[in-house]
Amino acid sequence: MDPISAVSEELAEIDGQISDIFRALSNGFQKLEKIKDVIRQSRQLEELTGKMRDCKRLIKEFDREVKDVESRNDPNTNKMLSEKKQSMIKELNSYVALKKQYATNLENNKRVDLFEGPGEEFGEDNVLLSSSMTNQQLMDNGNHMMDETDQAIERSKKVVHDTIDVGTETAAALKAQTEQMSRIVNELDSIHFSIKKASQLVKEIGRQVATDKCIMAMLFLIVIGVLVIIIVKLVNPNNKDIRDIPGLAPPAMNRRLLWIAN
Repeated sequence: MDPISAVSEELAEIDGQISDIFRALSNGFQKLEKIKDVIRQSRQLEELTGKMRDCKRLIKEFDREVKDVESRNDPNTNKMLSEKKQSMIKELNSYVALKKQYATNLENNKRVDLFEGPGEEFGEDNVLLSSSMTNQQLMDNGNHMMDETDQAIERSKKVVHDTIDVGTETAAALKAQTEQMSRIVNELDSIHFSIKKASQLVKEIGRQVATDKCIMAMLFLIVIGVLVIIIVKLVNPNNKDIRDIPGLAPPAMNRRLLWIAN
């Protein structure tokens, strides 16, 4: 029976996972030695780096579990677990160092590919070709290269000029849009002022209508009162409580007759 299993099943499970990762790392680095393509080497190295991160996480879990069960274990068992953890760390560090070595070699290979690419062979061919040319041919070749350079410069100038034209047109369009927005804002202000003025006029008209209604009501009451007085006077001419209203007084002749009779 595995001594770690006798201590804790969780420790045994973590130990098994770490052992599986170590085997995968060993096989992965052996496979990496046989790969010649730089891109495939980089991908394989990234995969191995991920496995090493998982292994580091599991070793931390193993250490936490060891500390949890340390109080109920005897000294020999705790020593065995500590040595097992140190062995795991040592083996992981060896794979980390191997990974750094492969990463350095891979970076150097990339730099070599950059400096020893097709351009260098092309340059060597140019050197050999130049050595076999006459002075006139060299001058013609140089003039041809200068013409191509001038054409490239002219194309660049045209691109810059077109870019400036596009920028100028864009600025003009933005300026026109800004002016249009300013006019719209001014029109909105005018509309707002007109609406406010119209609201004030409506309020004034409302107050005038209310005043006119009060005047009409007062005139109506006055007319009603006059009509009532006229009706009462016609019905009872001798009523002394109601004063004579112009136009309704008895004829002057009747008054003189009454005075003579008295």
